[in-house]
Amino acid sequence: MIVEQLYTSCLAQGAYFIQSEGEAAVIDPLREYQPYLDLATKNNAKIKYIFETHFHADFVSGHLDLAKQTGADIIFGPNAQTDFKSIIAKDNQEFKIGKLTIKVLHTPGHTLESATYLLLDENQKQICIFSGDTLFIGDVGRPDLAIKSDLTQEDLAGMLYDSLHNKIMTLQDDVIVYPAHGAGSACGKNMSKETFDTLGNQKKTNYALANITKAEFITELTTGILPAPQYFAKNAQLNKTGYDNYDDVSLKGTKALSINDVKHLLDTTNAIVLDVRKPQDFATEHISNSVFIGIDGQFAPWVGALITDIKQAIILVAPEGREEETVKRLSRVGYDNCIGFIDGGVNAWKQAGGETSSILSITADEFSGKLSNNSIDVLDVRKPGEYESSHLCSVDSHPLDFITDWQGSLSKDKEYHVHCAGGYRSMIAASLLKRKGYHKLIDVAGGFGAIQKTNAKIVSTACAKS
Repeated sequence: MIVEQLYTSCLAQGAYFIQSEGEAAVIDPLREYQPYLDLATKNNAKIKYIFETHFHADFVSGHLDLAKQTGADIIFGPNAQTDFKSIIAKDNQEFKIGKLTIKVLHTPGHTLESATYLLLDENQKQICIFSGDTLFIGDVGRPDLAIKSDLTQEDLAGMLYDSLHNKIMTLQDDVIVYPAHGAGSACGKNMSKETFDTLGNQKKTNYALANITKAEFITELTTGILPAPQYFAKNAQLNKTGYDNYDDVSLKGTKALSINDVKHLLDTTNAIVLDVRKPQDFATEHISNSVFIGIDGQFAPWVGALITDIKQAIILVAPEGREEETVKRLSRVGYDNCIGFIDGGVNAWKQAGGETSSILSITADEFSGKLSNNSIDVLDVRKPGEYESSHLCSVDSHPLDFITDWQGSLSKDKEYHVHCAGGYRSMIAASLLKRKGYHKLIDVAGGFGAIQKTNAKIVSTACAKS
C-alpha cells in the first residue's frame, strides 16, 4: 500500500496518490497531470479512479485531462452535477483499489456535494480520510462558497456541524486526516501549517471539533469570514463544466514573441503585460503599464484575486527558463489565455525603443527616518489580520485584496509610501496603482519585517492613533 501526499505550497493544496496491487487512485489532482502519470509508472500501477472531494473554487483540478490520459473514472460525491462523464457516488458507496477500499462519506457543509473519502485496508481497518475542505488541520471549510437561493451560510454551517459530528468524529482516533489545504489557503480561517494529523489530535486541538453546541459552532464559523476572491466562483464553474486541454494551453503560453509581435498585440487587443520577475527587478525597470505579480510567491492566488477577467489575454515577462512554469501556475487557477512571453524581456523591449518605467524603492531605515521627520502618507497593504496584530502608528489599513475598493479614495497629487510584510505585495500594489495613474509611489523594501527592526513606532490596535 502506498499513500503519497503531493503538496503544492504556493496554492497550499494537497493532492493524493494511492496504490495497491497495481491499481491506483488520485484524489484532488492539480491541473498538470504528468506527475500522477509518473507516479503510476514508477509504481507499475494503472490509475483506476480520480476522486474529487468537491467542486474546488480555489484551483482548476486536473480530473478531465488525467481521465483522458488514463481512462480512469471520475468520482464526485452525492448531489454533484457535471457536464462531462463522471460517477456520482452514493453515501457509503465503496470503490476497490487493489486490496484497499475507498468509502464515500457524504459530508455537506463546505459545499453540498462535499465528500470525505475513508481508506480501509484489506482487513477493513480505518487508515485515513481524505477530507477535502470539510476538515482541515486546525480548521474547517468556510460555509459561504456554495450558497443557493434557498440556503444561507448559516444553513451550510449547520450541515457542516452535522457532517463533522455524525460522519467524521465517529471514526477511530488513529485515523490520519489528509486535507485538501493548509495554511495560506482562503478556504478557511485558521489552518495549521501542518499538512496532516491524527483525528484524535484534531479532536483535542481543532476549535471546530470542540464540545460546543450547533448554534455556537454556526456563530463561530460564520464570524469574521473575509469575502472570497473573485475567481473562486469561476474556478468552481470550470471544474463543473470543463476546460481547455492543458497541453494546448501550455503550448500557446510558452510561445516566444518578438517585440514587433508584442507591440502589435498591445495595439490591437486588450492584452496586458504580466511581469513575474523579482520585486526589486521590477522596481529597477519594467515595461510601462505592466502588472507585477512575482512567480516567487503566492503567484496564482494573487493573479486570481487581482486580474478580474479570467479570459484576459496575458503576455509574460518572465525570468529566462521559467516561462513554462509560469504558464502552468496560471492554468492552475483557470487563466488559460496566456499568449506568449517577450523574447529577450525588458532589455529587448528597451533596445527596440519601447517605453520603460521604474518605481523608487527605499530601505526601511530611510523610511523610518522620513517617518520621524515628516508627515507622510503610508499605505499598509497587508491583510486585515496582519494589520490588527501590529502596525505603524497613524497608518490605516489598505489591504491589497481589496485594492479596487479603496484606490479611488487616493489623490494622484500625493506621494504614497507602500509597504506589506516583506516587499512582495507592496510591489504588486504599486504596479496596479501606476496603471491607474498614481505615479508618486515609493516602495519600502523588506516591508513591515524590516520596518520593525528600525526606530519606527509600532503599535497594536489597542494603541490609539495620534
